[in-house]
Amino acid sequence: MTDRSFDPAILQNAKAWPFQEAKALKKRLDKMGKKDGLVTFETGYGPSGPPHIGTFGEVARTSMVRFAFGLLCPEYETRILCVSDDMDGMRKVPPVPNAEILEEHLQKPLSRVPDPSGEYESFAASNNAKLRAFLDRFGFDYEFVSATEAYETGKLDKALLRMLEVYDEVMDIILPTLGEERRKTYSPILPISPATGRVLYVPLLERDAASGTIVYEDEDGTRREQKVTGGACKLQWKADWAGRWYALEVDYEMAGEDLTESTRLSSRIVRALGSEPPAGFNYQLFLDEHGKKISKTKGNGLTIDEWLRYAAPETLQLFNFTAPKKAKKLYFDVIPKQADEYWTHVGKYAEQEDAKKVENPAFFIHQGEVPDTTPPVSFGLLLNIVDASGTSDPDVLRGFVQKYRPDASEAEMRALEPMLGYAVNYFQDFVLPKKQFRAPTDQERAALEMLSASLKEVGDGKEEDVYQTLVFDAGKAQNYENIREWFKGLYEVVFGQSEGPRMGPFVAIYGAENTAELIDKALARNS
Repeated sequence: MTDRSFDPAILQNAKAWPFQEAKALKKRLDKMGKKDGLVTFETGYGPSGPPHIGTFGEVARTSMVRFAFGLLCPEYETRILCVSDDMDGMRKVPPVPNAEILEEHLQKPLSRVPDPSGEYESFAASNNAKLRAFLDRFGFDYEFVSATEAYETGKLDKALLRMLEVYDEVMDIILPTLGEERRKTYSPILPISPATGRVLYVPLLERDAASGTIVYEDEDGTRREQKVTGGACKLQWKADWAGRWYALEVDYEMAGEDLTESTRLSSRIVRALGSEPPAGFNYQLFLDEHGKKISKTKGNGLTIDEWLRYAAPETLQLFNFTAPKKAKKLYFDVIPKQADEYWTHVGKYAEQEDAKKVENPAFFIHQGEVPDTTPPVSFGLLLNIVDASGTSDPDVLRGFVQKYRPDASEAEMRALEPMLGYAVNYFQDFVLPKKQFRAPTDQERAALEMLSASLKEVGDGKEEDVYQTLVFDAGKAQNYENIREWFKGLYEVVFGQSEGPRMGPFVAIYGAENTAELIDKALARNS
């Protein structure tokens, strides 16, 4: 957390969405009469597979709200619980090595399914370890909660016993949302068979709230009576969410828009249990480049490791910060823009007034401790230098930057270092394979010949505005009515792509002589 103090009036008037969420949470606490003490934020994770980019987004956004709330309401303590739903039954065999050994364990809690790799005590333990390593990798402050442990140690007994007391009311909430056949067997309380170890989706034949017991028919037809507490039973999905809110006293939880209806029903259930639903909102899910919802099954999205091959973790935080209630396309083409926007926000922060600081995305990404140094060039410009120079040698690229920015400090050059690798990786994987050079029109050839000659005449070492003017002059001399068409033609002929760098800075960093040679090669290639 930041040591930076802000005028409370500035914080109260802040419009950034984490502050808006924090204020909504404070209203909920005021309604409940909770003036201080512990405020619990929660995120959930299904350990049927490794954590993914959606997991990152939910924890990152929740952390931003927690940060804003801590500034607005320092009288409260806060925590984030990251809950693994590892008591859920395994509904299908996941696509993992040695998957055949899992087939006999269908419908058993994931925490009681063996780990196919043999490294961990269970399949859930394997994925839980990946989750913790994943969250630790990004420095998130959280408390890990295993649902299995919570059930077995009695942390959720309160919810199970209360669910028995208000059973009919909960059934009245859920049954209207189910089909006719499902209504016949539905129960919010799911026994776990002591014979097979499976989670059973069976109706309850009897229930006794006073003794905390239920009666049901096991898979082999045996009529069984057992306690609902101590891990002998679990709650079914929407009731489970509500039960967790109730027993763990959750104050805030956000969820994807695909869970909007589940959020509404779970909120009704937790009220039936006698508590208030947590504050929160339903964020929009990410889309692929074609506007389709990203699906782990279809594999049409980006993974965390894929993003981090091309940009820093902070850029992914920025992507998650921006307009969370708006559906956004998540694919490789968005990464360069996010990288440059991130550094733009960092660069502005130090000079901003406090009222602007608390709206700056970098303020939330860095929990108030925003870096005071930025790289000497943008990611986009660096990409173009990799492109034009044809090199992936960091020393050569660093030399271009130092020539362009001889006054760059050691700190600025250190900030550049990771960007060098990111730019090379992105260029090799996405820019180079898509390059399509074309021959120039007569008008374009004349403009390019003039530009090349002008660059050779002016030479290296001039201000970028001088070079930018030369480019404009070459287009104007050939009577382009729309100067954008001239730039588009320049990029397609010389760079093999329809978009490219701002030419003034590019020439200044790459060199006038080198740029002229680049143009001459393009013209010779299409002569």
